Amino acid sequence: MRRILAVAFLYLLAKSMSAPLLGMQAGPVISPPNPDSSKSGILVELFTSEGCSSCPPADELLRKLDAQRNTSQSQIVVLGEHVDYWDRIGWRDRFSSHEYTDRQEEYARRFGISGPYTPQMVVDGRHEFVGNDSHSLEAALRVASAEAKALVSISASDIDGNDLILKLEASALPEGHKRGDLYIGVAENSDETRVGGGENSGRQLRHVAVLRSLQKVAKVGPEGTQKDVTLHLPKDLARDNLRVVAFVQEPGNGAVLGSAVRIVSQKVSTQ
Repeated sequence: MRRILAVAFLYLLAKSMSAPLLGMQAGPVISPPNPDSSKSGILVELFTSEGCSSCPPADELLRKLDAQRNTSQSQIVVLGEHVDYWDRIGWRDRFSSHEYTDRQEEYARRFGISGPYTPQMVVDGRHEFVGNDSHSLEAALRVASAEAKALVSISASDIDGNDLILKLEASALPEGHKRGDLYIGVAENSDETRVGGGENSGRQLRHVAVLRSLQKVAKVGPEGTQKDVTLHLPKDLARDNLRVVAFVQEPGNGAVLGSAVRIVSQKVSTQ
């Protein structure tokens, strides 16, 4: 009898831990413009394409995760990275970039898999799986939340014409880690596309955290770093629909040691 009660308790505990991450909400989750910088971040990258018929469920999973990014013990930092190898098969994804294809191919080499595919999720540069697999996502998030991380913060942001001005800080790296690269990604909070060809022809696709530029801006030593950065914004990027993602990634093995997100500007919903 005691064994049955213990198993039941562990089952309920596991469900209570997973529910805040991916559970459906009764209403919209309103995220604060300045997320809690005291939380360590977990970076979730989705490699996707508007030309891939398996990708919309993964895009939706990423949207649900982003809607609850501040409700768990760790801050969830998401990025949608649109690759370009689907562009020649009936539909050119307007968000696609060969740079993100190169990044995914580098992950494929690090993970020892045969090559890039869509949809693919990568959590903290350490765990990869099919991007619409919510169970694998839950498992990867649990492992990532238990790992020691550097605290990354974006303490200030401002737009001056076509320039985005940022103040960044990364704390000391976790024990055993000697160096990292500090990356800044500029993304659209959300966007939609009516697809006119290819596997998703006729569908209205919704995206979140659509990566538009990614730059390595500094080296990070064991003691961490502070950095003021000015980025030139793409001309076609709406100034009222911006977020910035910062993360520290180890060269070589690709492990992400800390990350953060800041909503710079956000459209006001009329619904």
